[in-house]
Amino acid sequence: MIIKSADDKSKRIDLLTDLQKSSMLDARQKDWLREELMRLRRGIQGERDAAHYIDNHFRDSENNAVLHDLRISVDGEVAQIDHLIINRTLRFYLLETKCFNGNVQINDRGEFTVAYSGERAFGVESPLEQSRRHERILSKLLDRLEITGRMGVKANFFHAALLHPKAIITRPDKKKFDTDDVIKADQIGTWHQAHIDRTVGVVGAFAGLLNVHSPQTAREWAEKLARQHRPTNPLDLPDFMKPREAANPKPAVASRSASVAVQAASPASANSEAPPEALRKKLVCVTCRQKITFPEGKFCWGNEARFGGFQYCREHQAQFK
Repeated sequence: MIIKSADDKSKRIDLLTDLQKSSMLDARQKDWLREELMRLRRGIQGERDAAHYIDNHFRDSENNAVLHDLRISVDGEVAQIDHLIINRTLRFYLLETKCFNGNVQINDRGEFTVAYSGERAFGVESPLEQSRRHERILSKLLDRLEITGRMGVKANFFHAALLHPKAIITRPDKKKFDTDDVIKADQIGTWHQAHIDRTVGVVGAFAGLLNVHSPQTAREWAEKLARQHRPTNPLDLPDFMKPREAANPKPAVASRSASVAVQAASPASANSEAPPEALRKKLVCVTCRQKITFPEGKFCWGNEARFGGFQYCREHQAQFK
């Protein structure tokens, strides 16, 4: 059963795409926007593809509840769990998606390296270690939500890294580092069954029966966690992306200047009545009704006490001292 789907990230995509059009970006800001958009789009596609395979296997299961794109926060620590599967025997599967469709090499210390055709290889964070850090935060949250088995039995956690189905994986000797839990996303069903076979066994299966809960209980656990989801702000940007004054500001364009002369003879007349609510958070100056850049708008929104939550072009920002 599917309890939560991935968040819609279209607003974030639109923001970054529009911001790229600004003429006030420096080289660092341009590089960050390009890389952030690439990372975001690749991540969305990778999680969407993995969710397709996960949903195909677990959608009709009464024994397992699935949550995609779960972001939780406990004591200031945040865990962004790509996919979480909750079994009614209190087995929690944390799945970390990595959209690597190149050559992925794992050495005998569990270190990951990725190389694409014609490019240099580069090291990447271990998705398994990343998922284990998420486990620690999730475990705290389960305790606070009192999600436990009978007689206070704690949840069991398991991890897997899901790679792109077209990735080429080079693995170390299994005796040195076991990579059975690093799989291609389209193998999730086969991996899940094999994982149960090798980790549960006859004794474990009998113990699991003593702690089995109803499908409704598993759903309630998952819904409790879904209510703890804390999505990121799609409009949030790092400090160095904040708008700043241009080094050599250009004179106002003729159309805007003309409009200023007609509609805003003085600051007093421009502020004689409250701007219409329909213009709030629009990339339009509420005084001269001319289009403005995103940095101009964001500067005003970030100074709500000064601008009242509305936005103005640079000429009319000077009205507010």
